[in-house]
This record gives sequence, structure tokens and C-alpha cells, in this order.
Amino acid sequence: MRPWDGIITDEDRRAYDAAGFGRSAGMGRRPALLIIDVQYRTTGSLPLPFWQAVEEYPTSCGEVAWQAVKHISTVLELFRRKRWPVLFPHVAPKVLQDGGRLAAKVPSIMTIPPVGYRFVREVAPIDGDILIPKKHPSAFFGTTLVSHLVDLKVDSLIMTGCTTSGCVRASVVDAFSYNFHVAVPQECVYDRSTIAHGVNLFDMAQKYADVLPTSDLLKSLEKLMERDDVQ
Repeated sequence: MRPWDGIITDEDRRAYDAAGFGRSAGMGRRPALLIIDVQYRTTGSLPLPFWQAVEEYPTSCGEVAWQAVKHISTVLELFRRKRWPVLFPHVAPKVLQDGGRLAAKVPSIMTIPPVGYRFVREVAPIDGDILIPKKHPSAFFGTTLVSHLVDLKVDSLIMTGCTTSGCVRASVVDAFSYNFHVAVPQECVYDRSTIAHGVNLFDMAQKYADVLPTSDLLKSLEKLMERDDVQ
């Protein structure tokens, strides 16, 4: 089952296949995990249905966020065990001067209380992780992310977090543009719209990233671990 099943038509799939899109780019040798914007402002403080969750934080995605958190935690556990790099691009608390075009489009982002910017406990940073505060959708735009990745000699990025159609997609496209291998475990990203979630994952899978089930990603990482153990 893929997230775009029932959303993308067979005709659309045929059109992409005819053009040769959607091939796997594979993994490199040195992965890093990005956990993007998994803060209480996007999950809510409890796993509640969407319309209840937005009563607490208007930017919450509801229960789908908490489902994703469970899957992210399994990937994070592997990275912790192997001591591979984990980075947390996150929206920094907004001040008046941060309004800009996004606040014009989505005024509610300026009303989130400080507690909403805290990292979700189940996948929160620990000492040694790298925090990347950002003001715009892409984890790369106007941040130190590339500098850290170069220093770590990373060649592959595992993208998790939210929203699929917003900050995840923007970060995936920029990572692809910097020539990183990019993988998106499909259960580890979330969005408030099922359609936006499915369409954007399909499009990323065709052009910019390997979008795959989390279980398949973990198997690929295990194989990478085995190759590293041999050398």
C-alpha cells in the first residue's frame, strides 16, 4: 500500500513511467537522519482527532502526526545505536519581525505559545544531536545545515517529519539539488491533508527521492551496517 494509492490515477502513473521517472537512486555510505518540525505545535500535546487537536494548536495535524512519531522513533533508535548523525531542523519561536510572507498566508503561525515549539518527547534531541533553527520551509534555506553535513561527510539523508507537502518537500528538493541521496520513509512523514500527503510523496518519488516503506528503509540500513562491519 502506497500513500498515493487511490489518489494518483493509472493514467498519471503511465505518463510518468513513459518518461522514465521514478527510478531508485539508492543509498550512499554515510547517512544522516533529519527530523523536521516534530514539535508539539504540529502534533498537539496528545494524540487527538484532527478537529480536536487544532483547538489546542491551529497548526496541529492530529492523530496522523502521532502515528508518524511511532515510526520515526524506530528509525531514530537505529541511528542512536549506530551513533549516526541526527539533525533537528525546526521552526524557531516567532517574534514580530518574523512575519513575512508566510504569516500573511497563515496568520495563525504567529499565535503559537512557546510550549508549542518544544520537541515531541518520544523523538526529542539528546546531547550530541544538531539543532537547526529555521525561519522558512526548507531546512537548508538560510541555515547552517549544509556546513554540518559537509563536516560530517554525509552523503545520504533520511527525511522525516512534517509537513509532507511543506517543509519536508522543500527540504527534499533542496537536498536533491545539493546532490545528496534522499530517502523518505513513507510512514515517517505527515500532513494535515491526505491528498496533499499522497500527491507530494508520489511526486517526490518520481523526481527527487526514494520514497519507501519504513520497514524497507530499515532493511537497507541494516545492509549498510553489514557492509560497514566487514570493512
